[in-house]
Amino acid sequence: MATPPIKFGTDGWRAIIAKDYTFDNLEIVTRATAQWLKKNYGATPSVVMGHDTRFLGPEFTEFSARIFASLGVSVTMAEGFTSTPAISWAALGYEASAGIVITASHNPPQYNGFKIKADFGGPATPDMIAAVEAEMLDLAPADGPLPPLEALMEDGMIRFRDVTADYLNVLRDRLDIDAITGSDLKVAHDAMYGAGQGMVAALIGEDRVVGLHQDYNPSFKGQAPEPISKNLGGLSELVVREGCSLGIANDGDADRIGMYDENGDFVNSHLLLALLIKYLHQERKLTGDVIKTYSTTHMLDRIGEAYGLTVQTTPIGFKYIAGKIVEGDVIVGGEESGGMAVKGHIPERDGIYIGLLMAEMVVKRGKPLSALVQELYDEFGGHYTYRNDVHTTNENKAKVLNALAAGGLKTIAGRTVNEVGTLDGFKHFADGGWLLVRPSGTEPVLRVYSESDSPENAKAIVDDAIVQLGLA
Repeated sequence: MATPPIKFGTDGWRAIIAKDYTFDNLEIVTRATAQWLKKNYGATPSVVMGHDTRFLGPEFTEFSARIFASLGVSVTMAEGFTSTPAISWAALGYEASAGIVITASHNPPQYNGFKIKADFGGPATPDMIAAVEAEMLDLAPADGPLPPLEALMEDGMIRFRDVTADYLNVLRDRLDIDAITGSDLKVAHDAMYGAGQGMVAALIGEDRVVGLHQDYNPSFKGQAPEPISKNLGGLSELVVREGCSLGIANDGDADRIGMYDENGDFVNSHLLLALLIKYLHQERKLTGDVIKTYSTTHMLDRIGEAYGLTVQTTPIGFKYIAGKIVEGDVIVGGEESGGMAVKGHIPERDGIYIGLLMAEMVVKRGKPLSALVQELYDEFGGHYTYRNDVHTTNENKAKVLNALAAGGLKTIAGRTVNEVGTLDGFKHFADGGWLLVRPSGTEPVLRVYSESDSPENAKAIVDDAIVQLGLA
């Protein structure tokens, strides 16, 4: 089969604006998606569309919507910018055939992207994405110039709706907002200039939220809106300075989360997933499988054994988790990079919902977040993770991957490698730790992850691998 002109990564198509992310390429992706929709959802499919705060988001969205509408796909467009989980929810809630989000998520500001959300309210499955890519190879010719937006609105093919307001009302039903607002909890919220700005305050009140980076800035002040500790020093300081109970950070389209405890210490996604399982199983009395990706802590396996929950591991990419949630009974599904979903909500990452569910947990358990984390270590032992995203060239990236495919590393920080797994990348298992090396699907980056019995050992494993692979 010929190679499609545009390839989707782990979560949508992303590219640099004006280089590969152009109106011409967006037209190819939109037309292919429209053809796929009409083949699978009948002659009159529908989509709900939105965009985050990135450069040209409104213009790209309107252009794509006009293409959809001109091809017979009716479009509901969100008013203003909105989050990816809001569009995912709306695809299900509005009974649309799909959701489309113009976003590059946590990528640097020069990127934009195109995410497809399925009618079940989560990421399009790998099979769906492959089918859209295949449509690019057999695009029908364009049929004259695009009609203007106003004409398509008059024909009823495009309409606007306050998707964000509808989505926030759903969260009010699914969270115990009264418990949060009836406590003395105070939250610091870093929107990272993204689509989540104002949402936490809208849900629990401006009087208990200290906001950071809540204004519209498509350049994100030059920093990738990724909620990882190295990008969130300001949030850590704000939590301590303002005496907040916890800090919540969301990425550019607000589907991912980063969190800080009351001491200004980062609580990574591995620990958040473990806390969610413990809270939902022990406090809410929920059950179901745990779904985690290949780079996620093995603490979840220990918790699954202790609680009698089946733990399944998928390749990296939330689309694999979403499929498991739709097909089965899942209590928590998530990945190391800050995306997680829980039972009772949509099969989608939702950084706003998860952040406030954690706030609810802190209130209802009557303990600070740091104490809840310590409970995990006391019960399940030390599981410490480390990650380094190594920026390199595409040529060097391929060279490293070829070397790993030829046999992998024999030792990691002096520990003998017993096995190398290849579910996604190259995962080296040794006594007392593991190392994973895998490529980014959208950037010239190699992601290097580890886990061990102490923070120092976890870092040593990654540092040693970077030297061995010639990436230092």
